[in-house]
Amino acid sequence: MIATTIAAAQSISRPGDIDANVQEHLRFISAAHAAGVQMLVFPELSLSGYELPLMQRCLLHPEHPALAPIRALVQHTGMYVTVGAPVANGDALPAIGAITFRPDGSAVVYRKHHVHSSEARFASPGAQATRVVALGLETVGQAICADIGQPTHAALAAQAGATLYLAGVLVSEAGYAKDSAALQQYAQIHGMGTLMANHGGPSGDYISAGKSAFWAPGGALVVAAPGAGPCLVIARKTGLTGQTQWSGHTVNI
Repeated sequence: MIATTIAAAQSISRPGDIDANVQEHLRFISAAHAAGVQMLVFPELSLSGYELPLMQRCLLHPEHPALAPIRALVQHTGMYVTVGAPVANGDALPAIGAITFRPDGSAVVYRKHHVHSSEARFASPGAQATRVVALGLETVGQAICADIGQPTHAALAAQAGATLYLAGVLVSEAGYAKDSAALQQYAQIHGMGTLMANHGGPSGDYISAGKSAFWAPGGALVVAAPGAGPCLVIARKTGLTGQTQWSGHTVNI
């Protein structure tokens, strides 16, 4: 029997307040663990908020002391958890990063490869065109917001063997139709499940649409949040090899 449970954490970030945002992340991780989630993805820059001018002073890395409570809870729960944070990028400007903590205490960092023109003053692109990591029973292609607007990004993840394509984003109502259609199309074309983890409230200069969602391989929408607000969007795969099916639900936080 195959069983995989993943979730989008539709969280709300306080601008530049790392400590408060860590506490909010702990609340979501605990709720996700209680719901049986094995893999949890937070929105873009979830630990700092989408506050581009504050990126330099909000730089984080997997071993940062401020993230010790998250590392400890991940090991305690046995979950895989991806958080959004500004991260160093060599001698260049900071990168918009996704830090994935593993239950064994290790971590991996993905840096957003496709930086939007509005971000270029504050952030530099990651060198890797895509990042695929093994997380439990799944092979995960990681994406951050504008990455999903580039079909080659998802295609490279699929070519590298991704069974899931998980994106932390900040998407407003104006951009939601386009971005959700892209994720649905990638699920259809590449046969991999696609997840959008959007902010639950305003961040930076944007009013988030919320509506975090998961599309099953083949493109069927499994579950979506009805709008903004803090919640978990949970998708579960069950069944025998070759006969799996996805189901989903939301949990208000």
